[in-house]
Amino acid sequence: MAAIESFDNIYLDLSREHGKCRFAENGLGWKPAGGGDTFTLDQSNIGGAQWSRAARGYEVKILQRNSGVIQLDGFQQEDYERLSKIFKSWYSTNLENKEHSLRGWNWGKAEFGKAELTFNVQNRPAFEIPYSEISNTNLAGRNEIAVEFSLGDGSKANGQNGATAGKGRKAAAGRDQLTEMRFYIPGTTTRKEAEGEDAGSDADEEEKNAVTLFYDTLIEKAEIGETAGDTIATFLDVLHLTPRGRFDIDMYDASFRLRGKTYDYKIQYEAIKKFMVLPKPDDTHFMLCIGLDPPLRQGQTRYPFIVMQFKQDEEVTLDLNLSEEELNGKYKDKLQPHYEQPLHQVVAYIFKGLANKKITAPAKDFTTHRQQYGIKCSIKASEGFLYCLEKAFMFVPKPATYISYEQTQSITFSRVSGAVSALSTFDITVHMKSGAGSSQFSNINREDLKALEDFFKLKGLRVKNEIDEETTLMAAALRDEDMASSDEEVVGPKADRGSADEDEESVDEDFQAESESDVAEEYDSNHESDGSGSAESDVDNQVDDEDEDEDMDEEEEEERPKKKKKTG
Repeated sequence: MAAIESFDNIYLDLSREHGKCRFAENGLGWKPAGGGDTFTLDQSNIGGAQWSRAARGYEVKILQRNSGVIQLDGFQQEDYERLSKIFKSWYSTNLENKEHSLRGWNWGKAEFGKAELTFNVQNRPAFEIPYSEISNTNLAGRNEIAVEFSLGDGSKANGQNGATAGKGRKAAAGRDQLTEMRFYIPGTTTRKEAEGEDAGSDADEEEKNAVTLFYDTLIEKAEIGETAGDTIATFLDVLHLTPRGRFDIDMYDASFRLRGKTYDYKIQYEAIKKFMVLPKPDDTHFMLCIGLDPPLRQGQTRYPFIVMQFKQDEEVTLDLNLSEEELNGKYKDKLQPHYEQPLHQVVAYIFKGLANKKITAPAKDFTTHRQQYGIKCSIKASEGFLYCLEKAFMFVPKPATYISYEQTQSITFSRVSGAVSALSTFDITVHMKSGAGSSQFSNINREDLKALEDFFKLKGLRVKNEIDEETTLMAAALRDEDMASSDEEVVGPKADRGSADEDEESVDEDFQAESESDVAEEYDSNHESDGSGSAESDVDNQVDDEDEDEDMDEEEEEERPKKKKKTG
């Protein structure tokens, strides 16, 4: 057998680009066809190998001794005998021929291996999930668990050495990425049954809820719980406005973790793009807003911002879990060993030191009519607060909206027509550049109009004030109406008002005005004493009624046709 065996058109770990794979006695190597970094694997790190049907032909899966998995895809069926001799002669390993289940069933048995989670259907693997691709897991229901996958950087997918490759390396190689998978796990089981052959001799045989045991085992196997390092600082029961709930914050060297009653989140500091400290207009709370990319996911819901709330007067005393060497070396001038300050300041300082991000605060050039930084308003039906930062707008808590001034085309001040509060409030519509849409902030106090206009002018933003235009047009219309009405009174002819003018000129001859007193009321003393007057008026009314009846009878007789006399 030759000292080196080569295979062309081989894909490493689902890579987008194929390359050349070479096997030698001391190990194997892979190099992309278009050039780039070469991947190598030492012979001493090869713990096992499997041959199976895959996406681009046949695949050789190499199980490393350090719990890693290497996938080489693109072999032909006739390469099996050749590869089997290579692994047996050079690496003292049998190339196991493993067939996958093709039944398409969605129920089976999940088993935890040394390097991956395997879903078996009738004792055959349907699919495998490497632990290195799992970023987080949550109990999504009573018997349901959600497994979230890492979203790696596609530019680093190819040519990475197995020893330095991070999570999400394989997922980033594809154009589309699987981000989450959910399992329904009913009943109870033991840890020994769950891990199968890989379970240790000291495995717990006590029966537990199957979904809980699955959750605990996956956290340990995939090292989601940050088992490699200790927490630097921990903050308990912190109120979060987005996502809603109370979470414990565990801060590690490279990531931080939010632990709630239902959901847990593990977030890398690299994902933090913005960090803002915003004073709430109630003068009793501060909000810490963290912008994430990629956003936090909870099922189908995405959270690009995390919003925490702290009481202004709540203080804390904290000693960081760091040695003097780390404080004087890696975190020099970034962190202090001891903090005794308000809680929101301590959390902000530690995030700044660990994530190395600048803390953003509201612009000092703008305050409301109550000398506050936050403007109370709403986006559609959601109430919140709008802050004017040095380089952007920020609306919190939900939906958290960030709009930079560079992306703003123009700003329009308007008033809702027909609204009851139209005189006391107004709206702001922010139009984005390149037709990227607009955002409207409603029900802003009218007293903040002047301050906003001055601030936008200071920032060089284009502003259109429709409120002043409407006021000017209405004033002009009122002036025109006043001038028109005055001309009619002086020059114009008298308007024809119908019978109204006749009523003014004609005199009612039958009307007799009371010269000394008005008609007596029921509670006046004259009401009962004027009995004769009332009797006379009754008699007059009766006579008038009889005269009217006689007149009506005469008219009816005149209108009634005369009967023709019969002639004999």
